[in-house]
Amino acid sequence: MSDLLNEQQKQAIQHTDSPLLVLAGAGSGKTRVITHKIAYLIKKKIHLPEHISAVTFTNKAAREMQQRVTKLLPQTDTRGLQVSTFHTLGLKIIRREKKKLGLRKGFTIYDHQDSSALIRDLLRKDFATNSDIEDKVHWQISAWKNAFITAEQAIHDSTDAQEHTAAQIYLKYDQALRTYNAVDFDDLISLPAMLFAQNQEVLLAWQQRIRYLLVDEYQDTNTAQYNLIRLLLGTRSSLTVVGDDDQSVYGWRGAQPENLNLLLTDFPTLKVVKLEQNYRSVSNILHLANHLIAHNQHQFEKRLWSALGNGDKVTVISARNADNEAEKVVSRILHHRFKHNLPYSDYAILYRGNHQSRPFERALREHQIPYHLSGGLSFFERSEIKDIMAYLQLLVNPDNDGAFLRSVNTPRRGLGPGTIEKLADFASTNNVSLFSACYEQGITEHLGTRAYSNLLNYCDWISHIAEKAERGDTLSAIKDMIDDMQYREWIENQCNEPKAAENRLGNIDELLGWIARLHKKNPDQDLAQCLNHMTLMDILERDNEEQENNAVHLMTLHASKGLEFDHVYIVGMEEELLPHRNSLDDSLEEERRLAYVGITRARRGLTFTHALTRRRYGELLSCEPSRFLEELPQDYLDWENNRQESSTERKERGNAHLANLRNMLAD
Repeated sequence: MSDLLNEQQKQAIQHTDSPLLVLAGAGSGKTRVITHKIAYLIKKKIHLPEHISAVTFTNKAAREMQQRVTKLLPQTDTRGLQVSTFHTLGLKIIRREKKKLGLRKGFTIYDHQDSSALIRDLLRKDFATNSDIEDKVHWQISAWKNAFITAEQAIHDSTDAQEHTAAQIYLKYDQALRTYNAVDFDDLISLPAMLFAQNQEVLLAWQQRIRYLLVDEYQDTNTAQYNLIRLLLGTRSSLTVVGDDDQSVYGWRGAQPENLNLLLTDFPTLKVVKLEQNYRSVSNILHLANHLIAHNQHQFEKRLWSALGNGDKVTVISARNADNEAEKVVSRILHHRFKHNLPYSDYAILYRGNHQSRPFERALREHQIPYHLSGGLSFFERSEIKDIMAYLQLLVNPDNDGAFLRSVNTPRRGLGPGTIEKLADFASTNNVSLFSACYEQGITEHLGTRAYSNLLNYCDWISHIAEKAERGDTLSAIKDMIDDMQYREWIENQCNEPKAAENRLGNIDELLGWIARLHKKNPDQDLAQCLNHMTLMDILERDNEEQENNAVHLMTLHASKGLEFDHVYIVGMEEELLPHRNSLDDSLEEERRLAYVGITRARRGLTFTHALTRRRYGELLSCEPSRFLEELPQDYLDWENNRQESSTERKERGNAHLANLRNMLAD
């Protein structure tokens, strides 16, 4: 047994006499326990590798477990050991039992888009229903499958017309999947669980194959996953589950933290081992985390502690608005990094929703600070930004075929793939760009009269806008271009939800604002130079591994689960944001757990920020600080606005900005 393991970890690893719950707090070494336990079961010959199965939720976590076990057992044959995600295990069962499930060889797995397309088709053909409810129906079907509810049950239990329609579509949807010899992502769990519940012979065979089961992140299991585990176990005691009810933040996708509590009912001989020593964070951060999460109800009590020292007080910053919040955070990152000579990768900015990233992206870009956006599209990857950038690139370089192809039929101009293909053939034969080909002699012989007229109108219009931009106010010309092609109206028609349209239109305004600021800083800079600067920033954002390894991390609190950073900024600590306004009535405890997850990502430094005002749906609203800030022990907080910045701090901050400016000029 490794000397690196503490007594509680050793106890969890060596216990095999009854079912075991390892209540593993954040940063307490849960993966170490799972992998050492697998090695212990094999070394002590308690079970053969082929009879041991460990399941988790992500491929990354499964790969890490597999690699760690291999290192612990370098000279041992581990063939047959199963370390996988829940869905991989489910797929393995379905492949072996496909005939009993009514599937044929070579069945297909439908992804989200495939499933959406099938539901859309059913809505239109069989129910003559508007496809605007497609997303809601898809979500409801997924929720039923995760809750282990069949289509027949859903129809029987439906309480209103909309739910009854969704249940009928669920039945048709499942029938269509079988007709097409297909399963969807949720079926990978629900179908094996249903089969085990209905076929004792199949269940017994799988119970013989899997004789010891280890489950990671048990608090995130849904009802279907719970049933799959419970059926595989039967009456045996060969189970270790690792979980933390304080980190259950996926209720919106069916996770049931109460599954931890059910273990006490299902397994009266359950042993509970608590891992409370945290190897990640300093004590002040853990004290805040413990104090906050104590406001939730608990079946199992635990209290994290650390031997890494107290650390500094946690800072709370008030900002005027979202832009000021971003400016303050980026300013402090610059200052802290200058003072301590740390890599950018030591810093993370965490927020409740992806829409909050925009001002931080802008502030980081303007200071030329590299950043990596997780769990969402970066600014330049958004389709509306790609569209407008294609137009702008075409204005300064009509021979840019890539920009021509993206812009020519966005929005639609009656130019189908056939027309573009004929134009491309003509351009290639004559060794000219697509734009130039529209003005070449002989082009009319290759295109129909209507297609040629549409293309010529488009090219003339682009030339007109380009001339206007070159001889006058560039920004005004760009705005006219967007208005002329009715791009904003097109976006609104493309989006089912007004909020989605608002976000996309906001991104366009952000792009125009950036161009305006660049022009204000350097009035002599033309559009081509401005685009070159923006394109360089795009390239820097995409500079994959090296860039990500030394970049500020931007991500949602949900996406941060399982990660850790030296210095964390949790932004938007306001009522109706964190906790989110949709969660105030029935999900407040989950919102508190989400804040707890964010706090426990920080190793050494933690900062909270909140804004006094924010724009929502175009209206400027006053904001209240989050109730979670009030629930924290105030002796451990440093409310920055309540004290005056010292002359030394001001000088250091000024030096940091000056040093960053020098670097920008040097680049």
